[in-house]
Amino acid sequence: MVKINPAKVLETYEEQRLTDVLLEDDLYMGTALIIGEKQVEEVFPRIYLNKVVIKNSVFTGTDFSHISLTDVRFENCDLSNTNFNYASMMRVEFVDCKLVGCDLTKSFLGHVSFQSSIFNMGMFGGAKFQNVKFIETDIRNADFYQCSFKNVIFLTSDLNDANFEETSLKGVDISSSYFDTLNVSIEQLRGCKVSSLQAIQFASLFGLKVQD
Repeated sequence: MVKINPAKVLETYEEQRLTDVLLEDDLYMGTALIIGEKQVEEVFPRIYLNKVVIKNSVFTGTDFSHISLTDVRFENCDLSNTNFNYASMMRVEFVDCKLVGCDLTKSFLGHVSFQSSIFNMGMFGGAKFQNVKFIETDIRNADFYQCSFKNVIFLTSDLNDANFEETSLKGVDISSSYFDTLNVSIEQLRGCKVSSLQAIQFASLFGLKVQD
């Protein structure tokens, strides 16, 4: 069972705006509540958020590359086409968020959960995952090329057409999720936890004919 340590946040933080972090020399923001902020195609280079709750906000097309997040929760946010490449995330939660086309290339995710969110066409190439859960999340056409997985589970999520080329799924649990096709090789699939129905699907994908 994958254990995820939740974000250590409170709902009683002082309300601020994310742009306030740019006024700080160290680009640091801590113990803050951000509600209803809208920043489209803005740039927040190398900022550090610690114990921050972000709700009902829009950051579409925004550049958060090299961001550092510790104990952060996003709720009902639109982060579509956002650039999170080379991000560092520790105890981060995404709940009811839209992350279509979001780029987490070369990022590190430790104790991160995505719940009831949309992550279609997400880009994770070269990212490292440790203790990560995808829960009831759409991840169609997502690219997990050359990723590193440790204690990762996909719970009742849509994985159709996701790409796992050159990514070992050993120990990864996808048994409760669903797909018509996956881009994965037999070698990378070894040790993956699948349902009996999925085993038949994979047999068909790899050209095997199953007979009773």
